[in-house]
Amino acid sequence: MEIGCDESGAEGEKLIGGVTDVFAHASIALTLDEAAACMDEVRHRAPSPITEYKSFVIRRAKHRLALQWLLGPTGPLQGHARVHLTDKTLYMTRRITGLVGEDGDRLYRLAPDAFGARWRDLLEGFNDLMRPHSDRSIAEVFALVDDLALTHGEAGDVMRRLAKARPQVEDLRTRLAANPTTAAPLDPLLPAIVRAVEFWGGGRPVTIVHDRQTTLTEERVGLLRRACPLDGLRLVESHLDARIQVADLLAGIVRGIAANDLHGQGDPLMTGLLAPYVDDHSVWI
Repeated sequence: MEIGCDESGAEGEKLIGGVTDVFAHASIALTLDEAAACMDEVRHRAPSPITEYKSFVIRRAKHRLALQWLLGPTGPLQGHARVHLTDKTLYMTRRITGLVGEDGDRLYRLAPDAFGARWRDLLEGFNDLMRPHSDRSIAEVFALVDDLALTHGEAGDVMRRLAKARPQVEDLRTRLAANPTTAAPLDPLLPAIVRAVEFWGGGRPVTIVHDRQTTLTEERVGLLRRACPLDGLRLVESHLDARIQVADLLAGIVRGIAANDLHGQGDPLMTGLLAPYVDDHSVWI
C-alpha cells in the first residue's frame, strides 16, 4: 500500500516558544488520479490565482461551502484520509512527566494555574535540554524545578519527584552529544508517521510518499523502519504528486481549526466536520 503524506506546523524539535502550538500530519489513501481530481474540484469550488494551493484559501469565509463539501460526507476524503494531531504543549508535558512515570495529562491541566508563567519557562527549559546542540544549563532548569517544588498541592508533588530525575536528563544530554540525529528525538513528525503506517497498513507493509523534510534523514528513516512496518519512504516535491498536495491541504485545514479550538475560538460546525479524520491516537485532550 502507498499513501501520500504532508504536515502543517512542523518546527522540528522546537515544541515550545515557536511559531505554532499545534502540529498536524495528514495521510491520504487516494490514487494519483483521484487526488488530482480532488484538487481540480477544490480549485473549481474555491478558486484562487495562486499556483500552489494552500489551506488558507479554502478556509476563507467566502469559501466556507467549499470547505464543508471537502470535509463532509459527500466529499472525496472520508474513508481515504487521516490526520494525527499534536498539541505541542501536551506532547512536551508528557515527555517531562515520562521521566518520573507521572500522568502528563493531569499535570497539563493543573500546571498553568499552579505555576503561572513559570510553567512556560519550565517547558521551554526541558524542551531545550531534550534537543541536540542546545547550550541550556541543566543546573538552571533544575533550579526552576526546585523552585516549583515548593508549590503546595499535586502539581508541586510532581515537581518534587521530577527533581530526582536529574541523572536521567544528564544521561540524555550525553547520548544526544554522542548521536544527535537519533537519540530520543522529540520531533512529533516521527510518531505521526508511525501511526499513519499502523493505521493504513493494519500490520502490513506501507510505502509513504512524503513532501520533502530535512528532518527525515537516513538515520531517522531507519528508526521508523524499526518502529513500524514501513516498506519505503520517498521524499517528493509536492507539485509532482497530487496526493501530497491533498495531504498538505488537509493538514493545514485541520491544524487551523484545531488551533482555534485550543484557544477557545472554535467553530462548532468545522470542529464536527473534523471528527472522522482525527486519529484517535492523537496527542490531544
